[in-house]
Amino acid sequence: MKSFNFKSASSTKEAKKLATKHATFLAGGMTLLPAIKLRLAAYSDLINLKKIKSLSGIKVSRKTLKIGATTTHAEVAASNEVGKSIPSLAFLAEGIGDPQVRNRGTIGGSIANNDPAADYPAACLALNATIHTGKRKITADKFFKGMFETDLKKGELIEAIEFEIPEKSAYAKFPNPASRYALVGVYVAKLKKEMRVAVTGVESFVFRCKKLEKALADNFSSSAVDNVTISSNGFNADIHASAEYRAHIIKVMTKKAISSC
Repeated sequence: MKSFNFKSASSTKEAKKLATKHATFLAGGMTLLPAIKLRLAAYSDLINLKKIKSLSGIKVSRKTLKIGATTTHAEVAASNEVGKSIPSLAFLAEGIGDPQVRNRGTIGGSIANNDPAADYPAACLALNATIHTGKRKITADKFFKGMFETDLKKGELIEAIEFEIPEKSAYAKFPNPASRYALVGVYVAKLKKEMRVAVTGVESFVFRCKKLEKALADNFSSSAVDNVTISSNGFNADIHASAEYRAHIIKVMTKKAISSC
């Protein structure tokens, strides 16, 4: 591991001032620190965000659920507000990694990293989320750009994620037995104006499955999934699952999610 300067910010304003071209923000560090240890990433400065109280917390309004960027997975999973407004999101958070990861990892860090098999990006897409930074609001449809790539600019800090409260929703994941990352994860959400189905673990980054959305918009039932053909072209293939198997599991997880709504 290369040496770096560790700095702590007490406010978002201070964090932005500390940000430089070769610096990065540190929240839970569940992905960042392993990447640095493996020499996959190197920074001159790590800017600790955990002391910024305004970046943590959960607020519910009539239409949306807003979660601060440094709120941990464990806090999301245990929150009464999340459990009442979007129980599927609490269920998703409870299934991330292990207790150590859930108590350190943060929702903002997860979506900023945009791992191809992460859970929260699927929630963001399915629940029509808006990512709040200090400079702007970014819709989830425009936020996730590619493998480990987002629409964030250098030094731009995620402050909160705001989810639309759905009429019905559920998340179903076929996890890697060791890492608990999704080999295939499907988040189904029936919103007031549209149907959304987000898939993670299958391509280079999370995506919406328009075929399933159309089928479920016409008939919100497990039987509607049977008539949908999922092509495996462009899907991930590795020692854990072939592209064809992932295509099959998408339908299986979609049915499981529907049955949980």
